[in-house]
Amino acid sequence: MSNKPAILGGLPLFENKIPVAKPHIAVPTEFANEVASVLRTGILTNGPHTDALETRVAKHLGVKHAVAVSSATAGLMLTYRALDLSGDVIVPSFTFMATVGALVWCGLRPVFADIDPRTINLDPRTAEAAITPKTTAIVAVHNSGNPADIDELISLGERYGLRVIFDAAHAFGSLYQDSPVGGQGDAQVFSLSPTKLVTAGEGGIVATNDDCVAKKVRLGRNYGNRGDYDCETAGLNARLPEVSALIAAQSLGLLEAAAERRNQIASLYRERLGKLPGIGFQNVDERNRSSYKDFSINIDADGFGLTRNELAVALEAENIEIRTYFDPPVHRQKAYECYAPQPGTLPNTDRMSAMILNLPIWSQMEETIAARICLAIEKAHLFADAIRARSRQATFA
Repeated sequence: MSNKPAILGGLPLFENKIPVAKPHIAVPTEFANEVASVLRTGILTNGPHTDALETRVAKHLGVKHAVAVSSATAGLMLTYRALDLSGDVIVPSFTFMATVGALVWCGLRPVFADIDPRTINLDPRTAEAAITPKTTAIVAVHNSGNPADIDELISLGERYGLRVIFDAAHAFGSLYQDSPVGGQGDAQVFSLSPTKLVTAGEGGIVATNDDCVAKKVRLGRNYGNRGDYDCETAGLNARLPEVSALIAAQSLGLLEAAAERRNQIASLYRERLGKLPGIGFQNVDERNRSSYKDFSINIDADGFGLTRNELAVALEAENIEIRTYFDPPVHRQKAYECYAPQPGTLPNTDRMSAMILNLPIWSQMEETIAARICLAIEKAHLFADAIRARSRQATFA
């Protein structure tokens, strides 16, 4: 009985739920005195710790400006406004909703282009095919921390006179041709939310080498107020709290070890699961490094014996938390379906959204946990016929 998957009556491989992500932060006692100092001063925003964080991040990324904001979503909104975008903006649908939602909030029209199924990032060829006289920018995403095709996209922008922005929410710890992702294009916007390698609890960073963009984002995050209550622009309250800046600074110091560990876990997953039929992986160029903010596998039901959803149910029975990023993709979400292209226009996006399964990965993950997750997937493949039969019985029950 114990050799059977849990979904068929065996004992779960894990007694307690294994989370899909787990934040990696320093022990509170290591910076408790600094937090107490912030509280004593009463300077909770726009203070020295935010300034210090921005300086450290700019140095790490190799950029002139790193502007801390309350969230990556706010960072995107402020960046789009700072670049004076108008009309149409090309963007992948295979992304987190905020990439597109920030465009709509700024009065821009998202034009969806398909992804490359190998990298699961925006395909420069489909982006070029979507360009019209109304296009003013391209927004690409480093999905799961896998660097986008940066050089090709920047070259495309230069040829057509378009701004190029990168949603770098997943990209702290990512390397593009041996350099940190962040300084390429007009701007890159990072997230500091709990699932990221660098976290502030909530927050974001706008990285840019453009002095004007940095100035506008700094102004915009503080309502557009220059300090004299005579607003220069319509801004937001998008300031990063001082305590959040402290958390992020501690987390930044752990970044390299976090990225290395995640790559080790990813290698374990790839080596072991790559022996099973019907399982594919996101391709990372050998010149680059993914942060592996997420680790995804692609399930070909004909080869593996189960659909992505059937495998997901089997893993949940083993007390393994999983995610299906990004299903539905943005163009099939209610808020954005009015921007959807004609059916069949995004075949890779539609296909990959139905195949991708995100497995647990975090910055201090033990190899034994990853190995047992692999065992759960191996058992699901071995018992695929029985699991599928059970799934069909449950569907018609």
